[in-house]
Amino acid sequence: MRPARALIDLQALRHNYQLARELTGAKALAVIKADAYGHGAVRVAQALEDQADGFAVACIEEALELRAAGVRGPVLLLEGFFEADELPLIIEHDFWCVVHSLWQLEAIEQARLSQPLTVWLKLDSGMHRVGLHPKDYHDAYQRLLASGKVAKIVLMSHFARADELDCTSSDEQVAVFDAARQGLAAQVSLRNSPSVMGWPSVSSDWVRPGIMLYGATPFGEDQAVAARLQPVMTLESKVICVRELPAGEPVGYGARFVTPKPMRIGVVAMGYADGYPRHAPTGTPVLVAGQRSQLLGRVSMDMLCIDLTDVPQAGLGSTVELWGKNILASDVATAADTIPYQIFCNLRRVPRLYSGT
Repeated sequence: MRPARALIDLQALRHNYQLARELTGAKALAVIKADAYGHGAVRVAQALEDQADGFAVACIEEALELRAAGVRGPVLLLEGFFEADELPLIIEHDFWCVVHSLWQLEAIEQARLSQPLTVWLKLDSGMHRVGLHPKDYHDAYQRLLASGKVAKIVLMSHFARADELDCTSSDEQVAVFDAARQGLAAQVSLRNSPSVMGWPSVSSDWVRPGIMLYGATPFGEDQAVAARLQPVMTLESKVICVRELPAGEPVGYGARFVTPKPMRIGVVAMGYADGYPRHAPTGTPVLVAGQRSQLLGRVSMDMLCIDLTDVPQAGLGSTVELWGKNILASDVATAADTIPYQIFCNLRRVPRLYSGT
C-alpha cells in the first residue's frame, strides 16, 4: 500500500478550539467549511460536538453532509442560500443562515416558512466581498423583524486584513460596523482566527475560529498565541528509493536542481496529486528519520526528492514528515509562496487516519 497518509490528531483539534474560547470568553462556531480545511468535516464535527457552540460551513451541501452523519448541533451557512427554494431545507434541518444581500432579504419576506429562521445579518464593513451596504443595514434588520419570519438575528462582518497586526484596517472596519449597528439590540460576531489571536480589544459575542482550529497560524511572523497552537494534521510518507549521485547530476523535471557535490538522494511517495504544493522550491523543510532536511528539485505528480546526504540513518522505508508537529504547515506554505489554508484544502488522494477520539 502506498505509504502517503495524513494523520489527524483530534485531541489537538479540541485543544485549539478551547484556546479560542479561552482567549475570547465568547461562544465559538468551529469553521469546518471545505471539508474542515481538508481534515474531514464529519470527523472534525463529531470530535467537537460535545463542546462546540456550533459549526460554520460555506453552503447547504456541506451542512447536509453533517446532518446525514448525525451531527445535530447548530450549523451556520456562511454564504447563506443561493436560491430561494433552499429555504424549506434550511427550515427542515434547522440551519442558521447568513443574509448578505438584499435579494436574500426579499426572498425571506416572500417565503412561506413553517417556522422562523435564525439569521446572521452580514455587513460589508470594508472588505467589499459580500455584505450589506452600511446605509441598508439598519433597515434590513428592521425588515427582518417585521417579516415575522426570523426568530433571532446576529450581527456580523468579516475582517479583510486582521492577519496584518500593524495595519489599521481592522480598527476602521470596527468603526464602520459600530456605526451601522447603532441602536440595534442583537449579539455580534466579528472575530475570525487572526482577530481571535491578535486583536483582543475587538468585542464579539460569537467568534469564528477557522485556520487556528487546525493548528496553523494566519500570521506571517511569530506571534504569541500561534506558539500555543497544536498542529492537527501530519502529512507523511516514506522513502521509496535511494540514489547516490556524483556532483553535476540533475534531479527531477527540468533539472531545477543539480548536485553541487556527491549527494545521497531520497525519493518520497508524495506529490502535487496528493496536495503537496508543486511550487515548493529546493530548500523547503522536511523531516526524515527524525532529522530536519530539505526538498530538492521540482515536485512531480506522485513523487518528490529530498536530501539524505547528512542523514546517514535514513534509507529505504524511512518516514518523512512533509508537514505536521515538527515541520509547520505555515513554513512549507511560506516556502511555496502560498498559505496554510490552501495547502490543507488541496489535500486529496491520501487516506486520513484519526487519533485522539
